[in-house]
Amino acid sequence: MNKITVNEMNHVRPAAVAGLFYPGQPEILRSRVTRLLDEQHQEQHRRLIPSALVVPHAGYDYSGGVAASGYSLLASDPDRARRWRRILLLGPNHRVPLRGIAAPKADLFATPLGSMAVDQTGLAELQQRFDVQVREDVHALEHCLEVQLPFLHELLPSAKLLPLVVGQERPEPVADLIEWAWDQKDILVVISTDLSHYHSYDEACRIDADTEHAILALRSDIVPEQACGAHALNGLLLAAHRRCLSAARLALCNSGDTAAPRDQVVGYGSYVIF
Repeated sequence: MNKITVNEMNHVRPAAVAGLFYPGQPEILRSRVTRLLDEQHQEQHRRLIPSALVVPHAGYDYSGGVAASGYSLLASDPDRARRWRRILLLGPNHRVPLRGIAAPKADLFATPLGSMAVDQTGLAELQQRFDVQVREDVHALEHCLEVQLPFLHELLPSAKLLPLVVGQERPEPVADLIEWAWDQKDILVVISTDLSHYHSYDEACRIDADTEHAILALRSDIVPEQACGAHALNGLLLAAHRRCLSAARLALCNSGDTAAPRDQVVGYGSYVIF
């Protein structure tokens, strides 16, 4: 297994879906992110200090508002948000088969708004403690983490990333890794996942309601047909159950509510663990 060394500097992971999933021009993107955040009002939950956020990763036309409902908890109190100096970002593999958990080789993740640094020292510690492999191929074209970066760059520009793609993996190892992150006190956990895929509108609403019930109950038995990021999500829910935390819904809809027909829709949910 290749090990990360902190001396490998300036290896940049270029933005792969800028101009596709979100605007590629910096000023247009910044305006879009700002508008999405301004449109979200989480008065009921704005005083919560999140231990983790669950947010979707489709194009901003489809799920940007739902994602912003989660990130608005950081925007509501910038001074409080600055406690997060690192972000453990977990999401599923869409393009390259993967068993286990994969870290990038990159030192920087590029976005149209600027680059975000990877916490190589933290990744090295994760490799020592957990079964984390370095897979540049897994990260190269993966969009699920990338689409979160414009929000994170806007809200936490100095935070460093711990970006991991979670393939087929049991909840327990993922939960162990997340609990390690929480023990560091300066790490916000972000799980990137969409919900059901390509069902009729009514069927998707039923499936996503069942999935939401599992999330709010902190059950770690969600399957990929319910959420494409199920393996990372289950780890989060198990860790939250172990720590006696709670979950709350911030937003729930599907692509039939936002920017697509209702014959084959994708579900999107945003949740906070606190």
